Amino acid sequence: MPDLIVHVDGLTKRFGSFTAVDHVTFDVEPGEVIGYLGPNGSGKTTTIRMLLGLLLPTEGAATVLGLDATRQAEDIRPQVGYMSQKFALYDELTAWENLMFYAGVYGVADRSRLTETLDLVGLSHIRDERAGDLPLGWRQRLALATAVVHQPTLLFLDEPTSGVDPLARRAFWDLIYGMAEKGVTIFVTTHYMDEAEYCGRVGIMRRGRLLAMQPTSELKRTAFHGKAWDVYARPILEALDGLATLPEVQRAGLSGDHLRAISRTDLQADTLEKGLKALGLQDVSARPTTPTLEDVFLALSD
Repeated sequence: MPDLIVHVDGLTKRFGSFTAVDHVTFDVEPGEVIGYLGPNGSGKTTTIRMLLGLLLPTEGAATVLGLDATRQAEDIRPQVGYMSQKFALYDELTAWENLMFYAGVYGVADRSRLTETLDLVGLSHIRDERAGDLPLGWRQRLALATAVVHQPTLLFLDEPTSGVDPLARRAFWDLIYGMAEKGVTIFVTTHYMDEAEYCGRVGIMRRGRLLAMQPTSELKRTAFHGKAWDVYARPILEALDGLATLPEVQRAGLSGDHLRAISRTDLQADTLEKGLKALGLQDVSARPTTPTLEDVFLALSD
């Protein structure tokens, strides 16, 4: 196994005058679970497609499993699994038949491998049901099964839980962790901030640029110089407008029944509270809280 599973250096992809991926550089080590976080259109899928050799880069280079992603793509693909945004399942085929088809594509002839894979994703009981009749969460698991039936070293998951309910998402991540514990390196794209928290390291993409790639704890510590605050006051909308006028506040927004603010410096709670009380607001309190990845993303995007 190479020292680095993925090495990316200045990877760039332009479509005419539009730059989809802009000089992206990062490394992925064996056994990591990497989250690639960003809104739709930020360049996440394009990055994966270049790593798989499905798109040629305009500039830069990448190696996957020690192989050149441009010149040796045919050697890379049998060693990786890829689950695309739109699950590539044949609705008229049963779960077993879908899995058998993909096993054949990867040259897997051992039927026991198919049985083991269905067991892995918890779908043995629906092996004879048509894929088109399955609930979305089960289709998601079946798509994962087709991506791992050949036991890949590296697994690319592109927005795998988009549109899936929270319980199904949690169950899917349990499967991801199970594979990671067995040594599979996993690279997963998502636009769910909370989902990225499950990853060992997170890369944050915006408009084709990789803004950072670090463990979530480091991102939260280094993305901004101030603090995150839960702020309570009423009337809440007037309090939101009031926060925006305070020089100590960099950003404020609604968060359920209260407000969330990011301060520019490491100030004290009474500074925020005095500022809001001076505006005539009632029941004012400010409590420091743990930054979220959404706070980090917004800070890096400024």
